Amino acid sequence: MKFLPAAALALLAAGPALADQTLTLDFETAPSFASIGEHYAALGVSFGPDALGLANDEAGPYFSNAPSPLGVLFTTGADATMNVAAGFRDSVAFSYASTAFVPLAVSVWSGLNGSGKLLASFNLVENAQAGCSDTAYCNFDRVSSTFRGLAHSITFSGDATAAAFDNVTITAVPEPTTVLMMSFGLAGLMLAARRRA
Repeated sequence: MKFLPAAALALLAAGPALADQTLTLDFETAPSFASIGEHYAALGVSFGPDALGLANDEAGPYFSNAPSPLGVLFTTGADATMNVAAGFRDSVAFSYASTAFVPLAVSVWSGLNGSGKLLASFNLVENAQAGCSDTAYCNFDRVSSTFRGLAHSITFSGDATAAAFDNVTITAVPEPTTVLMMSFGLAGLMLAARRRA
């Protein structure tokens, strides 16, 4: 029975891992001029091949005044999808700079790869040089939306190269494997406590 308090402490320690977590992808370390792909796989997030990282280099600068100054997400085609394997809920937010009005440019979907039910969508207004002109993408606006249900993907579509994105924020649910492993660990602690009693 001495181990029951230890099991309770283990459960309390596991609580934050089992709770929804706010994730912000800032693209600061994403590869530049290359697909972001599995760069955020440790967070359960992957990107389609048309979602590229973009960092300023000697040929630039390409953007300025982004919320995270070193890197942004840049789209080059229709397969610029962000997939979240375990899903996310309640809300999505991001900053963007767009060189044109792009209707339904960003959409949140219940299934992976932009499938299933449409849960939220955004039009992008032409704002890339609103009040500035030092780079092609020098003004970033923040937008957000709430939605009902569990989402698994975000599509960044519309005109290729029209927009850059930064600080994509979601409320991620814990991955099922994490919950399962925590359950097994707690069950093992409880079993050990019973055997010693």
